[in-house]
Amino acid sequence: MSAGDTAEAEYDEAAIRFLETIWGEGYLSPGGPDEVDRVLAGLSLAGRRVLDIGCGAGGIALHLIEAHDAAHVTGFDVEAPVIEQARKLAAARGLSERTRFVQAEPGRLPFEDGSFDMVFSKDALLHVADKDAVFADIFRVLKPGGVVAASDWMIGHDGEPSADMKAYIAAEGLSFSMASPARYRLAMQRAGFADIAIADRNPWYRQVAREELARLRGELGDRAAAELGRPYVEKNIRTWASMQKVLDSGEHRPTHLRALKPQ
Repeated sequence: MSAGDTAEAEYDEAAIRFLETIWGEGYLSPGGPDEVDRVLAGLSLAGRRVLDIGCGAGGIALHLIEAHDAAHVTGFDVEAPVIEQARKLAAARGLSERTRFVQAEPGRLPFEDGSFDMVFSKDALLHVADKDAVFADIFRVLKPGGVVAASDWMIGHDGEPSADMKAYIAAEGLSFSMASPARYRLAMQRAGFADIAIADRNPWYRQVAREELARLRGELGDRAAAELGRPYVEKNIRTWASMQKVLDSGEHRPTHLRALKPQ
């Protein structure tokens, strides 16, 4: 969940280690490789050049090569700590030649027009306030016929967030700029995308988050506390409990997105 309108690091070493404890090595958002596979269901990456926006610690970029046979993956993130971790992970797996990890300030993507066959993003675009600008830029860096496939954390409406949602965002302490699925669709349409598909993932993550919270209150939390300290874990337990409220109410709506840049 790491790409945003601020380059000030929000995912430090402790946060990376904690999230990897929950979701797996190189993963900073829910579902691990299985959820990545669901985002990509029915798409072929074989021989494709892929851009992973908000690549975090690199687990997804490597999975796109190892499990989906992407020819090359460029991971992009605004935060230096996660890029450093991603490069180390790629080297450890012998994939440095098929990956490139780029850290740059927020704003226009630092890539040429038509550079990629696919743009992937996993729970990162919520950190970008200007949805029209980010989808216009994604459209720009895609080749004609290219695909954007993404997952993002959204809000069920574009009005004032509820008190529970405000409490959850405050508990996260991250630069969230959540918008509705309808707002995302409009941004993709304005950018020029066709064949836009949106799939609600709230029912899935509502249950998964409940299981994560139970694990944090048990063995997983004990293991994380031994490494990071009990106060750090207790803070995150409170965050998960706040998140569960807005998942259960339906206001927090994790969502899959897919669209095509016309030929």
